[in-house]
Amino acid sequence: MYSDQALTFETVDTRHVTLREEIRLFLAGNGLGMDEDIEQFVVARCKRDLVACAGIAGNTLKCVAVESGWRGTALGLKIVHEAEVQAIQNGEHQLFLLTTPERVKAFRGCGFYPLVTLDNRATLMENTPVGIEHYCRKLRAHHRVQADHVGAIVMNANPFTSGHRYLIEQAAHSCDWLHIFVVEEDLSAFSFQERFAMVQAGARHIPNASVHPGSRYIISRGTFPGYFLKEKQIVNDVFAAIDLILFRRYIAPALNITQRFVGTEPFCKVTAHYNHAMHNWLEDEAIMADAIINVTEIARITDENNLPISASAVRAALKRKDMDAVKRMVPATTLPFLTRWLSHHAFTQPDYDLANV
Repeated sequence: MYSDQALTFETVDTRHVTLREEIRLFLAGNGLGMDEDIEQFVVARCKRDLVACAGIAGNTLKCVAVESGWRGTALGLKIVHEAEVQAIQNGEHQLFLLTTPERVKAFRGCGFYPLVTLDNRATLMENTPVGIEHYCRKLRAHHRVQADHVGAIVMNANPFTSGHRYLIEQAAHSCDWLHIFVVEEDLSAFSFQERFAMVQAGARHIPNASVHPGSRYIISRGTFPGYFLKEKQIVNDVFAAIDLILFRRYIAPALNITQRFVGTEPFCKVTAHYNHAMHNWLEDEAIMADAIINVTEIARITDENNLPISASAVRAALKRKDMDAVKRMVPATTLPFLTRWLSHHAFTQPDYDLANV
């Protein structure tokens, strides 16, 4: 019989190898794997036995499991609540939760509401019933353009390169208006504020383009965490699909977007996979009733060695402090940001290849 007195709750950092392995085995016994992006687990113990856990990855709760003997009690609600409290203490208030469709009803009781369901594999939920509608309402009110051909690009720009500028210029030339979304998560070498400012400066000469923060609904840790694990070449079909369904179902209609542009990807497995998934989830009429979005891949420009220009190559040159090489790969508008960044940062962060979307 469940009672609060029988349980203790604690927050575990996944860098603790022994506890991480204990949780991994517990999840495996409950038919779940452990996602690589989870930073913390909230765990419940009865005496010394692990009886429930919930993972926290930024603003997303996942890998929620309750030992079979405790199911049907209030422990499921309690472990999710404890994880929410921890996430809020971490500074995250807008929360996503990933689960399977058959568990949606249970998590509704925890105050989460379904956003997207992918077949019988996964449902992404949010701790508000109006979050996506509120975001799309703001997009329509402030950024919607009346035009026949409206395009979109989503980019990280870590940092903004001549390749990014070329992609924007070619896309803007192909449509009446272009919306540029900058990935908002702060998990890159350059902060979101720095990347957003670089894109704004680099696109200022284009009269039919506007730059927007990407929000938590476009390539975020909630919608597509694999994007932020590129150094491990982790590809997640479920999250790629969820991210693209959100875009097609909600964001594109809000801005009348009919076309999405992307640079070709010869190197990064995750980005190449995402490009391929775009064609499937945005262009296929049979998958969903929402209007299709045409996907256009634009060949990336190359450097003097005939290699595609990439933000990862720029970061490598910055690490070497080879400013001559940097200048050959970035527009003049980016250089002041890089000079200022170098004066304040030691290049010690992982070399994430987050440049190409």
